[in-house]
Amino acid sequence: MEISFTFRHMEPSTELRSYVEEKVYKIKKYFDSPVEAHIVLKIEKFRHIADMTISIDGNKIKALDESGDMYSSIDQAMDKIEEQLRRLMSRKKEYRLENIKGSDLLINGGETQEGQVESGPTIIKAERVDIKPMDINEAAMQINLSKRNFFVFSNSKSKSINIIYKRNDGNLGLIETSTK
Repeated sequence: MEISFTFRHMEPSTELRSYVEEKVYKIKKYFDSPVEAHIVLKIEKFRHIADMTISIDGNKIKALDESGDMYSSIDQAMDKIEEQLRRLMSRKKEYRLENIKGSDLLINGGETQEGQVESGPTIIKAERVDIKPMDINEAAMQINLSKRNFFVFSNSKSKSINIIYKRNDGNLGLIETSTK
C-alpha cells in the first residue's frame, strides 16, 4: 500500500498522518490488489479541506470535503470514498453474475460441455431472499409497501412456502406450495 501526503498551508503532523493511514488501511483489507492513495490536507482561512484520491484495480476514486475541523473533513471524505467503493463493488459483482452464463457453454452438474448451446431464456440476475414466517395479511401488507411484484414468505399457519403476487387487475394472488 502506497500513501502519499501533501500538506498545504499547514505544518505536517504525524497525528493527522497516522489518523489518515488508519482510515485508509481499513479500505485495504477488502482488496487483494495494490492500493495507492494520495492525500492532500490544506487550510484556507477557516476551511479545513481533505482531498483524497485512491486508485484500486485501475479505478480512481476521489473525494473532497471541507469543514471547520480537519478530523471531521477526513472522516466525511472517507465516508464518501467508502460509499463509492460499495457502489463499485456491487457493480463488479453484478457484472460477474451476468458474465457467468456462457453463450456457447452449457453447465451441467458442475461440468461444462462445449458445443452445446443453451435454449430458452437465461437467468440474468440471481438474488438471495430471506424467508420470514408470517401470516397472509402481513405478507399482503409487505408487498403493498414494496416495489416488487411478488413476495416469498413462510406461512406461519401452514408452515409451507407461499408466494403472494400482484395481479394485472390490481388485486393480489397467492401461490401455496406443498410437498408430496
